[in-house]
Amino acid sequence: MPPPDPVKAHLMDAADMARTLDRLARQVVEELDDEAAPADRLALVGMQTRGVHLARRLRDRIEAIEGVRLPFGVLDATFYRDDVGLGTGRPTPIVQPTDIPFRLDGRRLVLVDDVVYTGRTTRAALDALVDMGRPASVRLLAFVDRGLRELPVAPDYVGRHVPTAPGELVRVRLDEEDGEDGVWLVEKS
Repeated sequence: MPPPDPVKAHLMDAADMARTLDRLARQVVEELDDEAAPADRLALVGMQTRGVHLARRLRDRIEAIEGVRLPFGVLDATFYRDDVGLGTGRPTPIVQPTDIPFRLDGRRLVLVDDVVYTGRTTRAALDALVDMGRPASVRLLAFVDRGLRELPVAPDYVGRHVPTAPGELVRVRLDEEDGEDGVWLVEKS
């Protein structure tokens, strides 16, 4: 079932998403082969909400490929956003839990988000991570990069580039949240 917004295009179905996650997992695995980033220093952090589910799926795929189970954390950067309470017309955000059960100091992190757009959520996430420790590096994995940045943020790993216009949105739906896997380009309602 497509999202409730007016659909302009169905970009990915469940099979497309699975292939994309497999490719992204293999790209992250290349980090494991880098002696500067041994498996015990690499970790995945999923951004609430859909980035968490994508990060879990990536962790499971990486484990299947390499036999290594990477540490996994959950991040909600709501309190670090620069647009909360500024009369933006956006609904009041629902704060989700943050759970990063490992030290960040010296770790090489892969920060996972479903859609990268303006770069503001990524900036907020980086601020939150730095407040929790000093990672050796943070790489950004975006399942969909829709462009139209407001900040100089560029994902290191991208599932799919989807150029959009200002009146369009990319909706990633995941079985864990929405009962189905799919990606749609929709009109802002």
